Amino acid sequence: MKGIVFTEFLEMVESKFGLATVDKIIERAELKTGGAYTAIGTYDFNEMLQLILNLSDEVDIPVDDLIHAFGVHFFNHLKKAHPNIFELYKSPMDFLNSVEGHIHVQVRKIYPGAELPTFEVTKTSPNSMEMIYSSQRALYKLAEALMMKTFEHFHQECTITYEKLNPEGTRVKFYIIHND
Repeated sequence: MKGIVFTEFLEMVESKFGLATVDKIIERAELKTGGAYTAIGTYDFNEMLQLILNLSDEVDIPVDDLIHAFGVHFFNHLKKAHPNIFELYKSPMDFLNSVEGHIHVQVRKIYPGAELPTFEVTKTSPNSMEMIYSSQRALYKLAEALMMKTFEHFHQECTITYEKLNPEGTRVKFYIIHND
């Protein structure tokens, strides 16, 4: 997993829960890196899992809620780091429809070797979309948050629901409805 995810996760933890919490979750984890990450590095996803689980224990917030909160934080980071990307699209539906064919292509240019989830659009209309998320990391709540923030960015509302296609959450079908 790319280091930018780790550095932004720890930044979110510090901003929401304080530096002492960052120190606690790192100290409790058995991290090969010792909790030292660079944005351009690549690290074992198991370290992220340990950090998330330790944070959940420390602040008594469910893991899924923390992953969703991180998705919101990460969207804000991406928006600041790459403000022009949204100018290429006229609507949130256009943006989401281009994740696999354009957005992830650009991400791989910036972060070579990035292991990204796949998003297969299985059904689309002007006001709705069905999309299958696939990733061995099962961070579908992060994807959900990024989708919701995309609609907020365009000052539009949506309803997003999902169905796990397997118990692990490595394949999830999202139903996205653009509310007029």
